[in-house]
Amino acid sequence: MRKKEVDDFLAKLDHPMKKEMSVLRDTIMNVHPDITEDVKWGGPSFYYKGDIATFSPRVKDAAVLVFHQTEGLTPKDVLEPAPKGKGYAKFKSMAEVTAKSKNLQAIIREWIKRMDEA
Repeated sequence: MRKKEVDDFLAKLDHPMKKEMSVLRDTIMNVHPDITEDVKWGGPSFYYKGDIATFSPRVKDAAVLVFHQTEGLTPKDVLEPAPKGKGYAKFKSMAEVTAKSKNLQAIIREWIKRMDEA
């Protein structure tokens, strides 16, 4: 479910990758009707029975999603390892967002399956 707080955050955000972030938001939210969002940890965050990922708007040269737990997820061409079991998904252009969106959705579906099995 989309939240007005995220709409407002993105509307006010001064970021060179704002359009890419908006498309990534849609990509994630369209995976499953029970995915929710809010503003947490300084950026839009996505949830399904637990924290999935949060945008890191402090990074200016890319639209970066920080995945909170990547154990058991297939990285495809999207995730790169980060400290403490996290993962980064970095998108440096709209072309990259378009090229990797199906794999991003596949990772989100893996997360949902893992949460449903827990």
